[in-house]
Amino acid sequence: MKMKLKKILVQKAIPVVLVILTFFALSTLLYGILLILSSLSLNYPIILDFRRREPLIGIIVYLKTAIDFTIFMGALMHTNPGWKKRVAIGLGTGLGNAFGTFLILTIWTVARNFTPLIVIFTFLSSIILLRLAQESFEEFLKQRQSFIKLKMPVSLLQDQLNLVNKLFRPILKFFVKDLNLTKTKKLSFINLVTFSFTIPFVLGFTDFSAYIPLYRYINVFGFTLGILLGHTLLTIGLFVLTKQIVSLTRHPVVLIGGGLAFVAIGLFGFTEAIRVILSLL
Repeated sequence: MKMKLKKILVQKAIPVVLVILTFFALSTLLYGILLILSSLSLNYPIILDFRRREPLIGIIVYLKTAIDFTIFMGALMHTNPGWKKRVAIGLGTGLGNAFGTFLILTIWTVARNFTPLIVIFTFLSSIILLRLAQESFEEFLKQRQSFIKLKMPVSLLQDQLNLVNKLFRPILKFFVKDLNLTKTKKLSFINLVTFSFTIPFVLGFTDFSAYIPLYRYINVFGFTLGILLGHTLLTIGLFVLTKQIVSLTRHPVVLIGGGLAFVAIGLFGFTEAIRVILSLL
């Protein structure tokens, strides 16, 4: 009994502690990056403080965009069992998500007053959000026994999104690709860290860029901190309660609610881009 308890503690406690330490290290790095950006004498202040609601918004946003991540993480954990491999997965995915997020944050912070570029980024982010909404509805429609009465309206909305996304497919293929999230294999510790980094980096860059329309209305520091904390909480949840967390992210209410939120923010982004263009004219 004691040996079994010790094994459980080693398998779960050590990876969780290291994931938490990684969060604090990345949060410190985020603060340092913003300090550097604030020293560039930009035409607007970078506020190194935040209100409590902004990290909360970041957590909610991240957890809603984390369906792809949970699929990827679950596949990695299945093919690479053991606490040492969990440490590699936690480290690689944490760094990948953070650096993808930091990259788009830096681009936006430096170029936010270059109106044409911001319009382009806002437009692209809105397209990405509509694609994410379609994926969310598709995942719901695969669940044939859930919320039957909502199948028809969700299917109609998904068809409309499919038409829009087909129109923008030449653009989307560069941002939302088939990442083969479930095709993983057994890897060494170093190779697992490297592989765990790559896909979350792409997901972090894509997901964070999709919320550019919100950045003018919230503190980016607090929002980004929430993104990092959301990733940390989800990783801990996957290590401790793998099946339950995966099931939660695929719950019909989460899928439908998240899809509608993606559509709403995407449409908001389009209106913001149009508003900016009209103000220039």
